[in-house]
Amino acid sequence: MKDVAVILINYNSSNHSINCLKSIYEKTSDAISFEVIITDNNSEIADFQNLEKQLRLHNFPNLTLIRNTTNTGFGGGNMTGFEKSNAKYICFLNNDTILLNDCLSILKNYLDEHPQVGIAGAQAYTADGSFLISLDHFASPTREILGRKFLELSNSKKYPKRKKLYSKPLQVNFVPGSLLFLKTEDFLQSGGFDTNIFLYYEETDLCIRLLKIGKPAYLVPDAKFMHFHGGSTERSLAIKKELKISLLYVINKHYGKFSRQIVLLFLIQKYFFSSIFKSKNRPILALLLKGAPITESMKYKQ
Repeated sequence: MKDVAVILINYNSSNHSINCLKSIYEKTSDAISFEVIITDNNSEIADFQNLEKQLRLHNFPNLTLIRNTTNTGFGGGNMTGFEKSNAKYICFLNNDTILLNDCLSILKNYLDEHPQVGIAGAQAYTADGSFLISLDHFASPTREILGRKFLELSNSKKYPKRKKLYSKPLQVNFVPGSLLFLKTEDFLQSGGFDTNIFLYYEETDLCIRLLKIGKPAYLVPDAKFMHFHGGSTERSLAIKKELKISLLYVINKHYGKFSRQIVLLFLIQKYFFSSIFKSKNRPILALLLKGAPITESMKYKQ
């Protein structure tokens, strides 16, 4: 058994995957043992072949490559990789990231020393070295209707400021899915990723369930990484629709049908007025008027 299993998803972004892998092997100290599992989520054949070629060229040790026959999304792809892992800790890492220091060792040591913590995240930066928001507040009716600033002003301890660079570990609602580090046993106890969610809000759902078993999320800013936002997922109308579908699914799951309906009505009103001036919002309004059911997810459009 290794100390850490790092799980990456590749989807038509093999060059990002290779650069991410280089940083993992270059930055991780010999003090810990690790393995890497890459799930290819049915990329175009040219991208997958490039990935295979680059992996042969670099000959990374302790690496397993899996190819899915369909795109199973973020949760599904990570669960495929998790099933092949054998380690005390799991690190789910976006392939459009680069480790800037020995993140795996820093996060492992932190969780070793703080067993009450359920999941840890690192501080993210942009390619030019600028600070990136690396914590967030749970998706909830209050957040969606009144906003994050309201939450931070109303209860700064429960909802720490997102747009702030922290120097010490901090309990947060959840850390972004670009880097999630946790014990395998806690991941299993929480139930793992909900594969009904195809894309977005998976980390929110996971951190809510971990908190329910007494395992909160923490930002550990000593661990640092670079995140090329959007490098693994291009923005599109389908992606914008998926955001709404996943949001309403998570609201329903953790706050109930009534809360889902309240948020849905709020979004319908919001997009009704914005659609008057922005025609690109009309397809999203049409989705919301249908109730944005999970059956409209990209998961079922393949």
